[in-house]
Amino acid sequence: MNQPTTPFQPTIEASRFSAAGTNTGAIADGTRRIEIAKGDLERLQALATLGELTGTATHEFNNILMTIMNYAKSAMRDRSDAGRDKALGKILDASQRAAKITSTILAQAKNRQDTMVPTDLGAIVSDTLELLSREMRKYRVSVETLLDATTAKAMASGNQIQRVLINLLVNARQAMPEGGSICVSLAPDTATGEVILTVRDSGAGIPREQLPHIFDSFYSTKAGPDESGKGGTGLGLASCKEIIDAHHGRIRVESSVGKGTAFIIRLPAAV
Repeated sequence: MNQPTTPFQPTIEASRFSAAGTNTGAIADGTRRIEIAKGDLERLQALATLGELTGTATHEFNNILMTIMNYAKSAMRDRSDAGRDKALGKILDASQRAAKITSTILAQAKNRQDTMVPTDLGAIVSDTLELLSREMRKYRVSVETLLDATTAKAMASGNQIQRVLINLLVNARQAMPEGGSICVSLAPDTATGEVILTVRDSGAGIPREQLPHIFDSFYSTKAGPDESGKGGTGLGLASCKEIIDAHHGRIRVESSVGKGTAFIIRLPAAV
């Protein structure tokens, strides 16, 4: 007995295998998972940095409040106009410092991608060092600044450049567990129309064979996080390079074992 038959309908499906027999679908899926994991780690690192900055800011606020309280008491005791004016001036300075710290913390918490505008990198350096001053003192690290007053503003996102600077300064501090020195310099390069920002430390230095990989994602010269919980993910410098690349700038490293390391950033000057 003849049974009804279903017409044959061929279908074509794109192969997940390359000519070499490689499972391209699995590779693509793996790549997506790596990118997602990388993004998650970067966000966690940003949160860890924010947590440390918040802790630092708390101590700074305590110092500021003590300053305000002491000068307020002085103003109440001093009946002369000159004495009160001096005390009120100190209170105003302390309040403005507190406002700067608050602004920095809020900007990093939002982690926003600001538009590129003419930015005073000297002010960014000063604000960042003020925020990290307690941490540097705690780890016996002295900081020197060489800021050329003739340096033009850079076309940059101040918030993003500050993230880079915080990362480089914390890395420099970590490279000197017994204490040391950091020099942050800012200078113009009129020949190329760029602004040069350099962070140099007197730390252990980086072996020559590691230098070509220093900006690779997940590559770290550290065994793991330090006692403050910072570092070791291999994402900090990779993130720095991504930010500088987005600014149409350049970042490079110079290092000698036993002598220290310098990170040199070049950014376009504002016209």
